[in-house]
Amino acid sequence: MIEHSLNINDPDFVRNPYPVLAELRQHTPIFYEPQWKQMFFLRYDDIAFLLKDKRLGRSITHILSRDELGWPLPDPRLKAFQAFNTQHMLDNEPPKHTRMKALALKAFTPQRVENLRNKIQYLVNQLLDRVSACGEMDLHDDFAESLPVIVIAELLGVPEADRHKLRPWSSAIVRMYELSHTDAETAAAELAAQEFTEYMRAMARDRRRHPQDDLVSALVQAEDGGDKLTEEELIANCILLLNAGHEATVNGSTAGMLALHRNPDQFELLVREAQANPSTVSPLFKTAVEEMLRYDTPLPMFERWVLDDFEYQGVQLKRGMEVQLMYASGNRDAHKFVAPDRLDVTRKDNPHLTFGLGIHYCIGAPLARLEMQVAFHTLLRRFPKIRVTIDQPDYSGFVLRGIRHLPVSF
Repeated sequence: MIEHSLNINDPDFVRNPYPVLAELRQHTPIFYEPQWKQMFFLRYDDIAFLLKDKRLGRSITHILSRDELGWPLPDPRLKAFQAFNTQHMLDNEPPKHTRMKALALKAFTPQRVENLRNKIQYLVNQLLDRVSACGEMDLHDDFAESLPVIVIAELLGVPEADRHKLRPWSSAIVRMYELSHTDAETAAAELAAQEFTEYMRAMARDRRRHPQDDLVSALVQAEDGGDKLTEEELIANCILLLNAGHEATVNGSTAGMLALHRNPDQFELLVREAQANPSTVSPLFKTAVEEMLRYDTPLPMFERWVLDDFEYQGVQLKRGMEVQLMYASGNRDAHKFVAPDRLDVTRKDNPHLTFGLGIHYCIGAPLARLEMQVAFHTLLRRFPKIRVTIDQPDYSGFVLRGIRHLPVSF
């Protein structure tokens, strides 16, 4: 087993991880990181295989106790946060995952997502109307961060007066998915989990009594062979939908705009397309969004737990071991993608890993795609001269790698 130290929290690495990942992918594509005590996989084929391998899972405590794993007692400071994490579909394995996902998909249907298209277009125009006379904005604060939160609030049925609470709750919770965090971040995540849980509990109970045309009502009513989501499962999966449902869109939109700014030929190609087809999101914008999600991966790595001992590529993977699958590396693998370090918005063969593979494939992927397609088509139609006005933006972290601020002029 090859050991290699990788400081994923190093600001230079977070800012541009791709040269380091390319070097590792060529020479050390599988290694054990001693600081984090995890196995890292960097090649596309390895990641794709392991994502679909049922000997790996998103959780481990359903088959091994904390004592068997050598873990300390649960952190008493994170009671609500840990309760939330045990109840949503992403961090559960079959049969519980299968049951919850089947119920969720009965409510979160492709038609429900498609029905949001006109609303998303309206919201995009509304956000751009607010800044159009200014000639400048922070693309993150004024647009990319606002859009998916409003869309998910609409989807869930959260009243407009309460929507300002959602992003701070989500931001505090997802900080806990980085590989290190402060005591202050721990306290903030727990408080957010408590408040978000109680808010969704009250909303779920109200929708049980007074159903409306929203996702919470649909989840309350969803049934499969007489089975329904428990209240705790419903609450946790609604919180998950907000957390997972906007991080990819926010980070993908800002990173996508920065990538277009640094590749002016691709930018001009999309501007011409938006001007030529002002009323329709053309196929080019669909391939462009897929390419943005591949080129600068908004969620660069995901963890899995080894559920059964097995050997892979000559490496012994032991039950209870944690592995990291580096999506950002796999998405730049030259064995899978032609000219992987080049942004090509016309790229057709683009099976990127950004939304995962296998049973944990992101159910919110269609919504994220729709939001980004409408957003970029409208941005470049209305603001064809939009330009990023900062050389090197600051990033929030690596596990959820997002640009903090992206000032633009238009």
